[in-house]
Amino acid sequence: MSEEHQVERRNTTDYQSFRKVKVIPTREKILSKGIHYAEYFGLVVIALATLFAGYGEVMHIIAAREVTLGDLLLLFLYLEVLAMVAIYLESGKLPIRLPLYIAIVALARLLILDMKEMTEWEMIAVGATITLISIGVLILRYGHIKMPYNKRRRATD
Repeated sequence: MSEEHQVERRNTTDYQSFRKVKVIPTREKILSKGIHYAEYFGLVVIALATLFAGYGEVMHIIAAREVTLGDLLLLFLYLEVLAMVAIYLESGKLPIRLPLYIAIVALARLLILDMKEMTEWEMIAVGATITLISIGVLILRYGHIKMPYNKRRRATD
């Protein structure tokens, strides 16, 4: 090979390798880390607040010496919130179905506890909302089964 051809080839190779490396400015790295730490701080606050509320509910059950369906549903909501925090910490992603499940349980609890104070239309509205959220969960599940995520996606996506 001629010397000119080798120099040209090296320059092309260097240029292609340069294009593959993404240079991230320092300010973006600092901002990203700051947001990451704020996110973890928020998750810790949510987890501690949930544990504190759960502890208060258990103490209320012990003091009353009675467990009602509302108490159990409330404890279940607290456990779901803790599970959501744990999944988010573990995977870095939040499946949209978890908040939907929490919303369904919260609406069911509202319906069960406040049924006597609700009008017929309010009860129908809460029931319809539960039904719509349930249909949304079914659509999400169907879409996930029929159109799964690309497993070759980048870890940062």
